[in-house]
Amino acid sequence: MEKKIDKQLIRTNNMSRSINSIIILMLFTSVLPGFMISCVSTQTAVDSKDLSYLYNPTKNPINPRYVIINETDNQSVLSVKFFSSELYFSEANPQGVPTAQILITVKLYDITKGRSLADTAYFNLNITKEESRLEYIYNIPLRVTPGTEYMTEIKILDRIRLKIIQAFVPFNTLSVSNRYNFIAQGHFLKNLLFNPVVKNNEYLNLVYRRQPIDSLFISYYKPFTEVPQPPSMLVPERILDYDPDTTIALAYSDTLPLMFPEKGIYQCKTSREITDGYTICNFGESFPNLTTPEEMIEPLVYLASAEEMLNLRTSQKPKVALDEFWISCGGNIEKSRELIRIFYTRILYSNYYFSTYREGWRTERGMIYTIYGPPDKVYKTSEGESWGYRKPVLKTSWGGRYHVQENYLFFNFRLRKSPFSDNEFYLSRSESLVTFWDQAVRSWRNGIVFRLDNPEGI
Repeated sequence: MEKKIDKQLIRTNNMSRSINSIIILMLFTSVLPGFMISCVSTQTAVDSKDLSYLYNPTKNPINPRYVIINETDNQSVLSVKFFSSELYFSEANPQGVPTAQILITVKLYDITKGRSLADTAYFNLNITKEESRLEYIYNIPLRVTPGTEYMTEIKILDRIRLKIIQAFVPFNTLSVSNRYNFIAQGHFLKNLLFNPVVKNNEYLNLVYRRQPIDSLFISYYKPFTEVPQPPSMLVPERILDYDPDTTIALAYSDTLPLMFPEKGIYQCKTSREITDGYTICNFGESFPNLTTPEEMIEPLVYLASAEEMLNLRTSQKPKVALDEFWISCGGNIEKSRELIRIFYTRILYSNYYFSTYREGWRTERGMIYTIYGPPDKVYKTSEGESWGYRKPVLKTSWGGRYHVQENYLFFNFRLRKSPFSDNEFYLSRSESLVTFWDQAVRSWRNGIVFRLDNPEGI
């Protein structure tokens, strides 16, 4: 598929800077330090290393989507998608037409060589509003070399609202057959797909142009339904370690309409023998939401006993059983509704942030996020991330002066390399022996949304 690069794209080492653009770039590059993976948000934290805003949806005024595709051995393309409803269009310009002003800077780091800078790009956008247009996509070429792992640092400045968002997107050129060498697009509209999650009746094309191939091999894995054990248990997380139910070979064509009608995991490969390829998931029609009583019962495994879960799953009236469970927690309808709202909102955002080849709420990060809520501190490295939850503040006095000390409960997650996803993390349980898990579950069961620093109220 041909990529049409906007003429406004200028390499930073060649661009001419006006006084205004220098001031903007100084503002733009002086904030949001840090190193993270596949996430985006606006920074408001005082701690310059704290990235907790990443998982707080109230602090995301703009939510672009990103995808990186290896087009040749020496060039990859970063595609950025903006939603029209999230952009701020102003008529305060010489033309008097609704225009959003966006500044994008990109830094490409070679993490194979210890995070050395490999390429940079600068993109200054004036987006004119089109009434019927729902999204705007821009493509940015990146210089790459084969056999390398990269981290792409993206900073986006809304020049009208002075809002900054940041993203770090990993990819690699280690193989010509992995996920970064495929383009997924809608079959009818030929629109680029940024999220490899499909619905039952959705048709798409997989475009592969790195080398000539005759066949596309699609392996189907049944849905991954395991959930992690409580964080205080030294039990390793289950992973997708079973064989595919079936593998079929199709004559390859970049216009071949593909549909994935059954819930499950589909890995599309250029050869039957290799382990990497492009993974597509079908999590059901309602994903990332849970809409049926049967779907809403499953995450209760984090709160309910094994006997309660059996009764919930086998009930002849699942809606009634679900309501009775939450009434038993809240004590009354009003409080139960509030518990339900918060619990399933966290499930929704867990699916948004943490999904891999399984729904986000089934991951260990999703489990912690659902029960403990958005973390108060997040620190990231190329190997993983640490989440901190604030404990009650300790106040001490000495010589007539009061001292305030903040302590945090930390959960440490490590990045796991997977042929199915680049968003797979596992909890380092040996570093999380004290978790307050029983206290957290007891709080929910007593009608109180758990927080370490405020355990007595929602």
